[in-house]
Amino acid sequence: MRAFFLLFVRPGAGMGEILDQGSLLFSCVAALLVGALTPIPFSFYVPLLALAAVYVPGILLLAIPIAGLGGGVGTIFNRDYSPMLTCSAMAWAAANLPVLIAARILPDELLGIVFVAAQVYFLFLMFFAVRTVFGAGNVAAIGVVALSWLPVFGAAFLWGPFQHLLGWIASPFVLLYLYYFFGRDLGNIGEGMRRQQNFRRMMDVAAINPHDADAQYQLGLIYLERRQFTEAARRFNNAVAIDAKDAGSHFQLGRMDREQGRLKEALAHFQEVISVDEGYQQHEVLRELGTLYLAAGQNKDARDFLEEYAEKRAYDPEGLYYAGEAYERLGESGKARERYEQATEAARTAPRYRRAQMAKWSRSAQRQLRKLAIS
Repeated sequence: MRAFFLLFVRPGAGMGEILDQGSLLFSCVAALLVGALTPIPFSFYVPLLALAAVYVPGILLLAIPIAGLGGGVGTIFNRDYSPMLTCSAMAWAAANLPVLIAARILPDELLGIVFVAAQVYFLFLMFFAVRTVFGAGNVAAIGVVALSWLPVFGAAFLWGPFQHLLGWIASPFVLLYLYYFFGRDLGNIGEGMRRQQNFRRMMDVAAINPHDADAQYQLGLIYLERRQFTEAARRFNNAVAIDAKDAGSHFQLGRMDREQGRLKEALAHFQEVISVDEGYQQHEVLRELGTLYLAAGQNKDARDFLEEYAEKRAYDPEGLYYAGEAYERLGESGKARERYEQATEAARTAPRYRRAQMAKWSRSAQRQLRKLAIS
């Protein structure tokens, strides 16, 4: 209940709490109750059915190319279906609760406006759900949510035949048959979310130990994945306070500082990582330093770090792209073109499960190649 009402004041934190402590059963019951008590122009179970059978699967399929989710379709559905359905059902119930209240105090002619506003607010909450469940960026989350109604509109045209099929499935004999063959699969729907919640509980217990830096680091990664940056930074700082040589926490703090424009603080963290382990994360700290110097306008230093990184990780499109940018800023168009072409090829030949994540560097490199061809 606390997470439900938190959606109205801090939707990002509310979605995070739903993932940590929420229940698929509770969210479904909440959606059914709001649907039953709200004067909607269709049966009370239709919204939950549409979420479970159409809307959430559509979001998962859209998120694969737009948000760059790694893994196969089966893996993504097994991992993210129950968390996304839980968040979606809670979001729908929270967004439509005002409709229930408005029906008691407003004239009927205004209820349509309130209902439309509620669906807009539902999309607003789904933006935070997509960010939290998938760890998607703002642009990707907006793209997924903006297109998420397409599967629902498609299903609306098939509602007549589908409703007839539902009536046939409702036969007790058919239900017993389906349960006999698929009961175990239905029981595993919430398994992905339960595993995540169990891991989170274990980390919370471990974090009670004031000397366990790794537990703080792992919790920081969870919050970072959900894009709850303030809490992630707090956890990483806790880890550094426990172990000043924690390369992982320094690395993540450096990346966060660099992305937020705090270049001096980011440099201090990255230098600490190099002093502990220059090969950390397969030398990614070299790429981060190069990117930092690019942001600071120190293009020669950026080129040197990015070239060193390219020698060690010649298959990373991100590092190759930034190396090309450093060369372009220094006026070395030939070397810039070479690195951009390598970035495009590295993205094209990346493992299948990483291609969606790498595609943006390929697009950026191709855009810069066209720019160089014109100039």
